[in-house]
Amino acid sequence: MQLSVEISLYPLQDNYLEIIKWFIDRVDAYPDVQRLTNGMSTQLGGDYDVVMALLATEMKAAHQQWGRGVFVCKFIPGGVNLDHSE
Repeated sequence: MQLSVEISLYPLQDNYLEIIKWFIDRVDAYPDVQRLTNGMSTQLGGDYDVVMALLATEMKAAHQQWGRGVFVCKFIPGGVNLDHSE
């Protein structure tokens, strides 16, 4: 089963751009997950179990590395075409 997730990270620190870029770089290490980022959020797409495992691992790593931060996510089971724009 496919899954698409829209995720936004709001680090509770002054160097928030560094932290967001760090998180995106880590997500890019997963070759089986498609990523599309814009100025407001990052969209991820791929196999349900792979995407959920990525989120569990990388969200925990972000909290361990940087402390407090807020993640806001939207989940769409079945996935969407991340290349689509209109």
